[in-house]
Amino acid sequence: MKKVTVIGLGTPVVEDMTSEELALKKAEEKAWNDGALDRALFNLREKRNNLLAKTDWTSSSDLTMSDAMKTYRQQLRDATTGLDTVEKVQAYEFPTEVLK
Repeated sequence: MKKVTVIGLGTPVVEDMTSEELALKKAEEKAWNDGALDRALFNLREKRNNLLAKTDWTSSSDLTMSDAMKTYRQQLRDATTGLDTVEKVQAYEFPTEVLK
């Protein structure tokens, strides 16, 4: 595998990576790939949390929450249940938004 090093006033030099550099690159790629599920779940949770926040007003003590809203909010809270692969996270579809 090749690497580009810039020397002097910006002159690029292309050369082979050392075995240590290759090992480090492979370790970094493995760490990145191993974290794919965590990143996907983080993004899903952020969207889920935003959707829940949009409906927080319905849980006010002076309001009666509709059964549809209770179901919707529970489905959002359960969003990550069973999502144990990146493919499952990517295939997840959020429930239809309830307005009242």
